[in-house]
Amino acid sequence: MQFAGISQIAQHMRALGLATTMSAIAFTAGAEPMHGIAMYGDPALPADYTHLPQANPDAPKGGTIKFAESGSFDSVHPVIRKGSPPWWLRLTLFESLLGRSYDEPFTLYGLLAETVETGPNREWVEFTLREEAAFSDGTPVTIEDVMWSYETLGTQGHPRYHGAWSKVETMEQTGPRSVRFTFNTQDFEMPLIMGMRPILKKAQWEGKDFEESGIDVVPIGTAPYVIGDFEPGRYIEMVRNPDYWGKDLAFMQGQANFDTLRYEYFGDGDVTFEAFKAGEVNTYREGNAEKWATQYDFPAVQSGDVVLSEIPHQRPTGIKGYVMNTRREVFSDWRVREAMIQMFNFEFINQTLNGGREPRIQSYFHNSVLGMNVGEPAADKVAAYLEPFEGQIPPGVIDGYALPVSDGSERNRAGVAHALDLMAEAGWTVQDGVMKNAAGQPFTFEIVLNQGSTQDRQIMDIYVGALERLGITPTISSMDSAQYTERTTNFDFDMAPYWRSLSLSPGNEQRLYWGSEMAEENGSRNWMGVKSDAVDGMITEMLTAQSQEDFRAATKALDRLMMAGRYVIPIWYSDVSRVAHAKELHFPEKIPMYGDWLGFQPELWWYAQE
Repeated sequence: MQFAGISQIAQHMRALGLATTMSAIAFTAGAEPMHGIAMYGDPALPADYTHLPQANPDAPKGGTIKFAESGSFDSVHPVIRKGSPPWWLRLTLFESLLGRSYDEPFTLYGLLAETVETGPNREWVEFTLREEAAFSDGTPVTIEDVMWSYETLGTQGHPRYHGAWSKVETMEQTGPRSVRFTFNTQDFEMPLIMGMRPILKKAQWEGKDFEESGIDVVPIGTAPYVIGDFEPGRYIEMVRNPDYWGKDLAFMQGQANFDTLRYEYFGDGDVTFEAFKAGEVNTYREGNAEKWATQYDFPAVQSGDVVLSEIPHQRPTGIKGYVMNTRREVFSDWRVREAMIQMFNFEFINQTLNGGREPRIQSYFHNSVLGMNVGEPAADKVAAYLEPFEGQIPPGVIDGYALPVSDGSERNRAGVAHALDLMAEAGWTVQDGVMKNAAGQPFTFEIVLNQGSTQDRQIMDIYVGALERLGITPTISSMDSAQYTERTTNFDFDMAPYWRSLSLSPGNEQRLYWGSEMAEENGSRNWMGVKSDAVDGMITEMLTAQSQEDFRAATKALDRLMMAGRYVIPIWYSDVSRVAHAKELHFPEKIPMYGDWLGFQPELWWYAQE
């Protein structure tokens, strides 16, 4: 079976991948089946490895971990654009041909596939299925299932899958359990990306509308867990499949240790915390350093029934804050966006909500070797990458950009003065106490919030109070999770909370996050609507870098472009994750380099009573 001309199906979409790390070109000279694949060089673990280094192979099986989730869900079909499924469901219900070890920047090991091999320049990749691979209903996984999954996701699935599919020239079955993908473009990451797609059961979807969301069809996967009891808006359980096909795999030793994963849904963040204190759930991530320091002395902590754990990590901060939608005229001018940044009194807000305990995110790749040198001019290869775009990019990209620092007082005089100057340059002045343009139209905008996010509301209330000093009165619209998802998916907002986690190995997903071709594609993650030849160029340089030095330089250049573009008002980050949990819940001593991220909880945790 062969599919040709696939690149024409989604040529306008370039997206996702799970990332790349550039250490040095070191591909195997010739194709040979391997137990795993690294972006460059060889996997850290040998073919006869017994378990991932961050997993405890002696962890007992059993027990229940209970999470508190804010918001709701109305779908259990997590691989399409429509609906609001639980965010974690795609990762828990399905497996892929290869599985990721989060103790390495980007290395994959065989999961459904027993081997992977590539061409000498990674112009193709071939996977061979394990003979024992099976769906949760006991039926075997076939190459037909694999090929159908890739084509269906690439054409009818969520846009996150379309970009990679557009780079596939042909897909062909090469043996009873083997499939080969040949690519139409040079992209060293593609063999890894193709190993990370969910594998679905083809027969389940025959005669059904794959693109229709809802709860009537419960998808069949191959993972250790299947969907059990659930009630939309209240709870959902994932229960262990006692006949899970992969329980003896080295990759799975010490993983999937709970019998049940239960997710309880509540209206907002305050209610979820109270539910944890009341014992309705047994694990809770705290994102507020001040709250962690001052509100976690309740009786269960004092008695030792609840343990407070801080999990370190080595990953970039990513970008978290409030994104401005440049598709809207109100935020199309970088000077206006900079004025909004000047009016966000971070030092005062951080002190008020966190006791000043958390540092501010300074760039998208801050806290890592990939981050730009804040406030300093571009130099060496970074400058060389940016120089061709000098006339097209905003101030600060080449000469240096840094976020403003206030005196910590509520008045923020310097920030207000600077913001007034910037607004005037952009054609806005205060007239009769209201910020207006020359035509007398007032400057205003809408901030959309998920009503379950208490912290966002607290931050925005302080921010709106500050903006009133400029004669600006934004509207804050809080809405339920489904409406919020619909609004942000369709870019129907002026400003909204924004969070993009970034890894030590950024790759093709950068096109989905801020590539020009995704700016008008509803459902993409380019919420700010950035369209920049320079940004697109730096992403290409990253993906085709021939050395770690080139890769880092291109990433630092991208970091500069995004920060000086003034698209997001950044808030704080932490170099630890704060997890409160019942004393019966445990995690390994060996913490993966990504810390408390994907692949950590619940995957590596276990339940054990003393």
